[in-house]
Amino acid sequence: MNHGPAAGADTTAAGPPHSTSPDTPKDTTMTRTRTAPRRIAAPLTAGLLAAGALALPGQPAHAAGSVVKVTGTQGGWRLTVDGQPYQIKGLTWGPAIADADRYLPDLRSMGVNTLRTWGTDATSKPLFDSAAAHGIKVIAGFWLQPGGGPGSGGCVNYRTDTAYKDQMLAEFPKWVATYKDHPGVLMWNVGNESVLGLQNCYSGDELERQRDAYTTFVNDIAKKIHGVDPDHPVTSTDAWTGAWPYYQRNAPDLDLYAVNSYNAVCDIKSTWEQGGYTKPYIVTETGPAGEWEVPDDANGVPAEPTDQAKAAGYTKAWNCVTGHRGVALGATMFHYGTEDDFGGVWFNLLPAGQKRLSYYAVKKAYGADTSHDNTPPVISSLAVDGDPAKVEAGRELTLTVKATDPDGDALSYQVLASSMYLDQDKKLTPLPATELGGGRLRVTAPDRPGVWKVYVKAADGKGNVGIETRSLRVVPPAVNGTNVALGKPATASSYQTGGGDCPCTPANAVDGKADTRWAADWSDPQWLQVDLGTSTPLTHVQLVWEAAYAKAYTLQTSDDGQNWRTIREVTDGNGGVDDFDVSGTGRYVRVHGTARGTGYGYSLYEFGVYH
Repeated sequence: MNHGPAAGADTTAAGPPHSTSPDTPKDTTMTRTRTAPRRIAAPLTAGLLAAGALALPGQPAHAAGSVVKVTGTQGGWRLTVDGQPYQIKGLTWGPAIADADRYLPDLRSMGVNTLRTWGTDATSKPLFDSAAAHGIKVIAGFWLQPGGGPGSGGCVNYRTDTAYKDQMLAEFPKWVATYKDHPGVLMWNVGNESVLGLQNCYSGDELERQRDAYTTFVNDIAKKIHGVDPDHPVTSTDAWTGAWPYYQRNAPDLDLYAVNSYNAVCDIKSTWEQGGYTKPYIVTETGPAGEWEVPDDANGVPAEPTDQAKAAGYTKAWNCVTGHRGVALGATMFHYGTEDDFGGVWFNLLPAGQKRLSYYAVKKAYGADTSHDNTPPVISSLAVDGDPAKVEAGRELTLTVKATDPDGDALSYQVLASSMYLDQDKKLTPLPATELGGGRLRVTAPDRPGVWKVYVKAADGKGNVGIETRSLRVVPPAVNGTNVALGKPATASSYQTGGGDCPCTPANAVDGKADTRWAADWSDPQWLQVDLGTSTPLTHVQLVWEAAYAKAYTLQTSDDGQNWRTIREVTDGNGGVDDFDVSGTGRYVRVHGTARGTGYGYSLYEFGVYH
């Protein structure tokens, strides 16, 4: 799952442009085994870490910065702030920096004493100011390419790109000098999952050389930062502990290590012990199992954990961090975010500002009082009536949800859908729902074939929510009659010969396969026709559009392939599946597109003609 601010955000602000799943599958040198490419793309969530660039009103003056040290000896380390022990009880920061004063009191009430960011620049000051005003400190990040596991921001050659390295060596210490005396700063964190991300740029021996060069460069930055600021530690984050041997070999000037690890967080202790490491560490992202760590469901997509399982994941993670006494110095768990999208529902403690079980699990783990809190509804089951692998597009669908509220609050329901596994779109689209009683909700299924996720939210009216999700495989509706176009000769005005899943020939639209398509040039008009072989009476046409659909088109028949009769005209097409009863005859049938619904061409998975 991706986590980072919305696309286009400043890469040096609170988050990277597209930071990605911390335990995303990696090569064998990084100790993980899941390697499905689609897990690398995610999702999780661009849009999770909005990087704010707005200034807050003036903050009151603060005292001078703290002196933060890593003290102790092998296996008996601790972090101190102005000489006092400091255990990091943190969360990663998601809201816009301009909203810091709005959310920092809530974070403080949760027992949080630390925030983690992914970038530091001129926009960071309001967050530091608000954090200090609320007794919270910040692990201030610096972004290096290719960060975020799969690699956000493009590839860098750390062996030869001296211009990039010189730029970072100048830029990072500049911001350290700017903020080193700020009381909101706890430590500096250089990079995020770039040891992992380099595998998307290099392979073999060159990958190893680049990883050595990258971690050597991290050490160069650490030395520069120490020269500017001797009073705050420097660390570097990567995914899981496969990066640690590189840091051990090439980055002796780091004061401690940092790691992102989710479902595998409880393995860190034994890995540290077996690796012969001589530095303590912090966990900079952790929580429930991510998209890249769970088995696939019956529809072939990652089975998202329940709210209860996610809450238990935070509790487990904190117990394992605190269980490595004298070595693990705390954690910033993922994620204090409010985005209400695919990744937000998977990881955010308060999507759309509503608190869920995970929010209270973190609050309890950090020792804050939860005894007087109104707690979220609990969804114990969510079922799809009928076969969830054969949900007909655009038809009525019934969901059955079992939910209870520990406080006896009345519940209201909302149903949403995500096309994440169709087109990587992470937004959630509301599906109007009719309550049938007994927890039954009737909605209209999405109109576009493929795997969707549906989400049911149960809200208690007190700011809390329970969320459960299931996948659906949407299929074209069944049609009575015989598809006389199946396997017949097809021609078109144009077709795409290459790129992506192409060649996308006309024959693909009449082969009866849901995963092959015809795709036309990106211009108007375009047409696709099928030769039925003989004049045939027609009763129905079904068009299954890919994302590139026709907004305006006509269905036509012909006896000679030259002279055409219109049997249907559409001026308000919206893609998905178009089903029409028609009346006409002809040897040739064509769909003639006159206005595209997108900036792309026309694309059909199937052109079904029935009699």
